[in-house]
Amino acid sequence: MRLALTSIRLAAVLVFSCSCGRNADSGVNRNSEERLAAANGTFRNPLNGAPDPYMTYYAGNYYLATTQFDVLRLWKASTLGELLTGESRVVWRDSDGSRNRDMWAPSVYFIDGRWYIYYTADDGIDDHHRLYVVESEGADPFGPYHFKGKLEAPGSENTWAIDAALLFQNGRTYVAWSGKQDATYNLLFIAPMSNPWTISGPRTFLAGSGGCPEVREAPSFVQHGGRTFLVYSACDTGKPDYQLWMKSIPDTADPTDASRWQQHPASVFARNDATGTWGPGSNAFFKSPDGSEDWFVYHAKNTTAFTYDGRTTRAQKLGWNADGTPHFGAPLAAGATADLPSGDPGGGPYWINDTGTSSGAGSVQFSSGWTAFSTCGVQCFWGDDHGSARAGATATFTFEGTGIDLLSVRDTGNGIAAFSLDGGSETTADYYASIRQGEQLVYASPRVPFGRHTLRVRVTGSKSPTSTGTAISIDRAEVHTR
Repeated sequence: MRLALTSIRLAAVLVFSCSCGRNADSGVNRNSEERLAAANGTFRNPLNGAPDPYMTYYAGNYYLATTQFDVLRLWKASTLGELLTGESRVVWRDSDGSRNRDMWAPSVYFIDGRWYIYYTADDGIDDHHRLYVVESEGADPFGPYHFKGKLEAPGSENTWAIDAALLFQNGRTYVAWSGKQDATYNLLFIAPMSNPWTISGPRTFLAGSGGCPEVREAPSFVQHGGRTFLVYSACDTGKPDYQLWMKSIPDTADPTDASRWQQHPASVFARNDATGTWGPGSNAFFKSPDGSEDWFVYHAKNTTAFTYDGRTTRAQKLGWNADGTPHFGAPLAAGATADLPSGDPGGGPYWINDTGTSSGAGSVQFSSGWTAFSTCGVQCFWGDDHGSARAGATATFTFEGTGIDLLSVRDTGNGIAAFSLDGGSETTADYYASIRQGEQLVYASPRVPFGRHTLRVRVTGSKSPTSTGTAISIDRAEVHTR
């Protein structure tokens, strides 16, 4: 359920750290070739600026889907770090007014040579949310697609439902979702399917523990060592305490037999105040390109405020405990450098920090009028950024590559910046947000031939009517190399 937003400014003063490659990349004495080689085997979150992710790997590419509200869109990239601003395509747009709004949580499956995307949609009224599925014309995840139908369990037709996920077990297919029973929303259900677009039996209620009483949603499945693990999200997704919980069952058991499911006693993935990662949940699992590793995607934000804004997609490797249960670890900071999945060819972007250090052939220079801040903490890459409200102040990035993306703080007192690539005409972007959040994508350049390029960022001195100031922040750049 969606609740009213609360505007709270977060004054972050913590400095995050991560032992996943960041310190090694910070050595400014390494030459650019060495730094670029190291960068090519790593990536940084976020992977997408939207929530409710689903990831799959197919024919040499990752395909990522997130909530886009009025369309279904897929992103495609051969290496994980290119997904943020990589190739994307709208694969489904519906003209039926009863189901073309509030399209949430798409999940994508390849079944018998065709792709099926399961999603939630309504007519603009939350209580009208239902589950739908579209089918591809062939084996290309980018489609084209056609509408296939509405998913409804016999005996509970025309009932509120969101967040469909498929389970393949014992030669059969099942669908799990978050639904309504009597007057209670966000309960977990599972039912058998006779084909990818038809539920063939009544739904089974699966009770789930959680850190909050109000939500059990976003089911996902991973199988290992003879067991099937159902991982779901608890608490309202606007809360900083949105988190993952888990149930499991033998992979030989009937998943519609509620008595066979074992509840695990505690959250398996929750907020990490030390890294500024709050509300981690709504996850899905995917395999590394070579099939040897399990990974998961999820959304999180870097504010403790109650808000649905600023939730971004991240990825982490999944481990396995000695007892065969999954080990999620702790949420990494946005911007933390991590190793790529096994079999990922690399070649993704390298970073430039606002201090001028870089993991590749990049730097940044500031005109007068900028202030270096070392107390940005979990809101910023490496805990620091530069800011200016002086009209005409400029920051110039010099880089070798094919394009550049800027991630930075958006805040209540931020204004509008102008961007010029290689001395060309300017474009603008607004750095304002109703709640302060860092590591937000604020600019993505067009792709250009590989070579040496410059990007100038200019403080315009203008702002939106809702902003209280005109400040601009410079934090992190991601430079594409292909």
